Amino acid sequence: MAATQHAQNIKQDSQNYLATALLQLLETKDLSDLTVTAVVKRAGVSRMAFYRNFTTLADVLTAHFEPIMTAQFDDILAHVPQDQKLAALGDFFMTLAPTMKLAVERGFEPVFQQIFEQNMQRFYAVTMTWSGATATQQKYWTQFMTAGIYRIWREWLLGGQQESLTEIHDLIATFQTATMAALQQQAQD
Repeated sequence: MAATQHAQNIKQDSQNYLATALLQLLETKDLSDLTVTAVVKRAGVSRMAFYRNFTTLADVLTAHFEPIMTAQFDDILAHVPQDQKLAALGDFFMTLAPTMKLAVERGFEPVFQQIFEQNMQRFYAVTMTWSGATATQQKYWTQFMTAGIYRIWREWLLGGQQESLTEIHDLIATFQTATMAALQQQAQD
């Protein structure tokens, strides 16, 4: 058992070293310009250690950011009152602003966006009450809102945050309420 735990620790260390090295390299280079060789050299691990854990450099980023975002969403879902969840999500997204800017500038935004959207879909699955909406409506409404929220936050964070955080929360809440009302109206017609 001790050997198994030791092996797990080594694997986790390798993953952490690789993620740290990749993020350091991304401070000055685009993801598309980086190679596995450069990352493993910077991390001080072997190529074998890389390929034991990952297939692509994007996989390293996913493994790094997914638990961070998921833990924050879990905390919001479990510990924030229902009427404050959207605001808490906005606060969290603000803390990710420097990372989002780096993701956009360095070409790994799709990784960041995918993790965010997966968590938003989970967020809506837990927080929404679907009165009369069909499974198809629920699916597409969730995808629509998830993508829209990401784009609003992205534009606001990268655009210099001209509007107040409250204005952004209110705008998202208005879109959410209006689109849900439209679905409910369609179900009644």
